[in-house]
Amino acid sequence: MKIGVLGGTFDPIHNGHLAVAEKTRARLNLAEILFVPAGQPCLRTNSLISAAEHRVQMVRLAIAERSYCRLSTVEIERAGPSYTVDTIAELRGQPGDGGELFFILGWDNLAKLPEWREPSRLVKMCSLVAVPRPGYPLPDLGSLEAQVPGLAGRVIVFNSPRIDISASDIRRRVARGLSTGHLVPEPVARYIREQGLYATIDQSRQP
Repeated sequence: MKIGVLGGTFDPIHNGHLAVAEKTRARLNLAEILFVPAGQPCLRTNSLISAAEHRVQMVRLAIAERSYCRLSTVEIERAGPSYTVDTIAELRGQPGDGGELFFILGWDNLAKLPEWREPSRLVKMCSLVAVPRPGYPLPDLGSLEAQVPGLAGRVIVFNSPRIDISASDIRRRVARGLSTGHLVPEPVARYIREQGLYATIDQSRQP
């Protein structure tokens, strides 16, 4: 079974995440997409993020009517910083999740992959699906291969969808009382209103 893995802080999850999930599932004929909310993002320890319970619930609401999507809380449940290599290893070891894994990431994060924990081990455990991120070019795969041998043969590059939606923009719009109906699923927009999330703008928060 082929399974996509889409991680992120999901603060909040938005329509761009869902579009990427659907595009990847359809193009690679994946059985399902796992949405994995981050616990403590390892590269953003100085950034504030919403409580895990809120981010998990927003993901749950966003994917409720998408039968090919599933929520995984492995990073939320694991203490300490969240490292992708640990998450993929844990997912591979779970009953029923032993299929072929495809880790979905943006072009910007692909460029930073050599800085991640044990990148060589990571690319041996899963394929990478690199999707466009507005404002970021496709990184040089030759240069990445030189730093992480074996990486180039494990990357599938997508040139679409090119969706210019960011969580930071959504938070700013909420704080200013602007509509987000075209940016997030309605159940997520309703949850944000009911819980009073993002009522003020904090510039230290991550994108």
